[in-house]
Amino acid sequence: MINAILALVVIVIVLWMYWQKKPKQYLTSMGVPKEYLQGLNCLLNEEPDKAVEILIKTLQVDSDTIETYLALGHLFRRRGEVDRAIRIHQNLIARPSLPKNERMLALLALGQDYLRAGVYDRAERLFLEVIDSKLFAQESYRYLIDIYQQEKEWEKAIQAAEKLNALSHDNVGRQVAHYYCELALETQKKSGRETAFRYLKKAYQYDKYCVRASCLQGDWEKEAGHAKIALRYYHQALSEDPDFLPEIVPSLVACYEALHDESTLMQELKQLLAQYPRISLILILAERLQKTEGATAAADFLSEQLREKPSIRGVERLIQLQQAKSAGNRMEQRNLNLLQTLTEALLKDKPIYRCLQCGYASKILHWYCPGCKQWNTIKPIMGIEGE
Repeated sequence: MINAILALVVIVIVLWMYWQKKPKQYLTSMGVPKEYLQGLNCLLNEEPDKAVEILIKTLQVDSDTIETYLALGHLFRRRGEVDRAIRIHQNLIARPSLPKNERMLALLALGQDYLRAGVYDRAERLFLEVIDSKLFAQESYRYLIDIYQQEKEWEKAIQAAEKLNALSHDNVGRQVAHYYCELALETQKKSGRETAFRYLKKAYQYDKYCVRASCLQGDWEKEAGHAKIALRYYHQALSEDPDFLPEIVPSLVACYEALHDESTLMQELKQLLAQYPRISLILILAERLQKTEGATAAADFLSEQLREKPSIRGVERLIQLQQAKSAGNRMEQRNLNLLQTLTEALLKDKPIYRCLQCGYASKILHWYCPGCKQWNTIKPIMGIEGE
């Protein structure tokens, strides 16, 4: 028999090209079963329910046809017709003569159907049954991890990820570190930060450069009034991943303000700017200069920086500083107001973060990308509209 997937493609092409021009006997003489033609003709005539019934009734249990029916179920699932995919896969599983390998493939496909439908408990049971068979365990663990992440069952997600790691070369360390960060957040709300810190230590065991864990520790120490300890964790976070500087630096500033140490703060901000020329740093320095030396000094500093690093956000802030300087000059104020309106329009609804994997964009930081479902792939946008 023709290879299953190729057969499906060949039959559709043959139907399309020859159905009106050649007698049906011509097709069956090519080795194409009559029932396949009937079923696929129903699909082409937008009668999917009838097609499914015909194809299910005529199912032959062998290694060739199983792939054809799995492919058809996959097609329905991708189109969002999950009910039809479920019917196909359930009928496959109901065949007592189905070999073990093919049965597990059908169970795996049915689990994916229920996962797509959001019926997580049924999907979980099916994936666990496949794992128990010692077949397709890696695929099943990946789907289980997806379920546990959506259900926020972090302990189960950790166990599944560790078992997957033992079976494959998947690098799960970073995502497990995030699971422990999620557990730490839940625990901190219920039991306080001391208990939550234990989960953060485990996060470091899986990812020694876990910037999220460092930021959480810094935040909790800052909230507890331990500014010096918090600074240590924020510095650690910067060394782990400088891309998150826009998230970290405002917390650094808050700690130095709590310590009443403006000189050290300014010195550190300038050092960071020399290392990491980011608009977030430039704007913070301009704000500090405005407080200590006035709007003119801040505007001069910002103008100089924008020549080296153009930024719409920087221009917006420069306009605001110029407005403060030109108070009383009605014509200049009117022109500056127009420029401010234009820059605000340019920045309106502009995302600040983007996923490096799938391009998902957002105005807030997500550690878990809603688009590609990957951890730690969303970073601040760089360039004239970003950092």
